[in-house]
Amino acid sequence: MTVSRCLAVVQAGGQGSRMEVLTHRRAKPALPFAGTYQLIDFPLSNLHHSGVDDVWLCLQYEAGSLDDLVANGRPWDLDRTRGGLRLVFPQESRDSAEEDGFATGNADQLFRIRDQIRRADVDVVLVMSADHVYELDYTEVLATHRASNAECTIVTTTCSRSEASAHATVEADDAGRVTDFAYKPDDPRTSVIATEVFAYDARLLVEGLEELQRRTTHEAEEGDTGLGDFGEHLVPWFVDRGRTVAHAMAGYWMDVGRPETYLQAHRDLIAGKVDVFRSDRPVLTQQPQRPPARVVEGAQVVDSLVSNGARVEGTVRRSVLGPGVVVERGAEVTDSIVFQDTVIRAGAQVSWTIVDEHVTVGRSARVGGRPRTRPVPTDRITLIGARSRVAAGHTVSGGARVEPDRRV
Repeated sequence: MTVSRCLAVVQAGGQGSRMEVLTHRRAKPALPFAGTYQLIDFPLSNLHHSGVDDVWLCLQYEAGSLDDLVANGRPWDLDRTRGGLRLVFPQESRDSAEEDGFATGNADQLFRIRDQIRRADVDVVLVMSADHVYELDYTEVLATHRASNAECTIVTTTCSRSEASAHATVEADDAGRVTDFAYKPDDPRTSVIATEVFAYDARLLVEGLEELQRRTTHEAEEGDTGLGDFGEHLVPWFVDRGRTVAHAMAGYWMDVGRPETYLQAHRDLIAGKVDVFRSDRPVLTQQPQRPPARVVEGAQVVDSLVSNGARVEGTVRRSVLGPGVVVERGAEVTDSIVFQDTVIRAGAQVSWTIVDEHVTVGRSARVGGRPRTRPVPTDRITLIGARSRVAAGHTVSGGARVEPDRRV
């Protein structure tokens, strides 16, 4: 299927509350990954390499944190007069209340832009989330969609049964037709899940959103359509029609919208399990201009990633250091992720912690702990908010949260 009649909608508007202090002042897709990338880079890079160049990026919560990063689409060759990247913001108008204000879910968000989708006059709407790490050729998804004469195509992957309960599970027959779809089931019957990448027949998408809204709006609060997320009403509506198919993707995929999966994805990267950085399909980004990283004599770096501009004088094990991070002599960083321009002072110890940007961990401070459970649950991972200060000699216990701009 050609991509000329395809519109891509990247949904990057959610508050990301599950990431707690890390998203208090940024959109979740603006979170860094592997030091020098951001989560938004993955869907936009996949679209670039797939030749999809009509892209709407739906922004909402802390939109400014993403607006600067995407740079009008330049890193992905989407800064153009016709097509290219279009930023879609919540808006107020004289139309009905259901079209105004902030969306309360990704299906609700699609409803609010349905008239714009209708006017776009495309055949397929390719919808995706912006907080997942993966590499995918969307032209293969479009080919499955066309060959199956589908109304909706769900891109799927597999995970553990315990993790499947956090997603939508998908069952399909031998021909690929979806026979059962369960949204965040308590007791999953399958380990096949939706990756939150969908190809929709454009006309039916608008038709379904409007039909469902008429059913749900009377039960919702004022200004809300009641449509919620895709798994509540929209995708089940398509599945019930009998022409929804599954497209199984190969390779690595991770929803990094929770601290435990965010940390696990970085550990997978360090272990060589993440196959998303391909030389023929590079992840494109608005890269920071920094000098090379420096590891001084006597420092020790083991199974870690060190970004440009970082300086390591101490010990770093199984960790990721963002641009400009400083680990002073005698300091230790283990099993942690440290965002840009953070300083770990001499003698400090940081373990099983995600440290936001522009943080200072004082001399001989202790941050985090060593959880025994694997994979490590969110409540055992320590989170340090941006621009906070941990005093010299202070202890921040394992699983603690430090709000942005705090001194502890």
